[in-house]
Amino acid sequence: MTAQTVSRSPGRRSGGREGRAAWILAIPFCLLFLAFTAWPVVQSMFMSFTDTKARDLRSPFSVNIIGLDNYTKALSDPVFRKAAANTAYFVLVGVPLTLVLALAAAIALDKGITRFRSVFRLGFYTPVITSIVAVAVVWRFLLQDPGGLINTVLGWVGIDGPNWLGDPNWSMPALIMMASWRNFGTAMIIFLAGLQAVPAELHEAAAIDGAGAWRRFRHVTMPLLRPTLLFVMVTTSIGYLQVFEEPFVMTKGGPLDSTITVSYNTFQQFGFGNYGLASAMSYLIFVVIAIVTALQFRLLRERT
Repeated sequence: MTAQTVSRSPGRRSGGREGRAAWILAIPFCLLFLAFTAWPVVQSMFMSFTDTKARDLRSPFSVNIIGLDNYTKALSDPVFRKAAANTAYFVLVGVPLTLVLALAAAIALDKGITRFRSVFRLGFYTPVITSIVAVAVVWRFLLQDPGGLINTVLGWVGIDGPNWLGDPNWSMPALIMMASWRNFGTAMIIFLAGLQAVPAELHEAAAIDGAGAWRRFRHVTMPLLRPTLLFVMVTTSIGYLQVFEEPFVMTKGGPLDSTITVSYNTFQQFGFGNYGLASAMSYLIFVVIAIVTALQFRLLRERT
């Protein structure tokens, strides 16, 4: 009998080594993810069903499981209800405003602005990468009363500008303006990529058929831009449902809780040491985000 030697193919051996190397390289990330993401999520979920206070962190086994009491307490708290209403107002006004600004800027960069396009693109995107503290300084200068730039300009045309940050009726619109200006750059870049992906041949064919600029935009550009619009709308809504930085640096939730949001109220409860209640608030906003995202997906899919 002739002895036959069966050898493994070089491709299989190299594939096995690459697989092991990939797992070894992934281990640090997995450990960090478990330690700083997965475990805090699980711990926060558990805390939301307990009466955990700051003093209980030294003796975690002394907490009491109270079921859904934190959730019912949050939903019945007038401050949390006010925060939820303010957050809804912020989303319902801020998201459309941000999308309109972003889409208008993207169309201008794609079709209208031909010279210094890169400069304009950088200028529109700069607020996104600017520190929130620097942005707050600029907007306080714009919005302060008296002497703010916006009210000064309004005074030139005979309009008595409001106390933007001191009047409960105007403080939230002021924060929405600031947030839209600060965040529309990201959406603009995404919209611009979507617009540049629309084939020029479709616009040319529509123009030959006699379609004007508005009809080409409505019947050619927008249908092809819907996936991009869905992505931008969902991500912007998620961000605005968790809005925190603007009220934190500008108004501290005031005046008269007119700018307090769910995230800021949750931050306050953590500061008060009410960890169980704060955790419940966090999961309530998580549920709202999941519902809003699902509705947006369904709405745009039905129109596609």
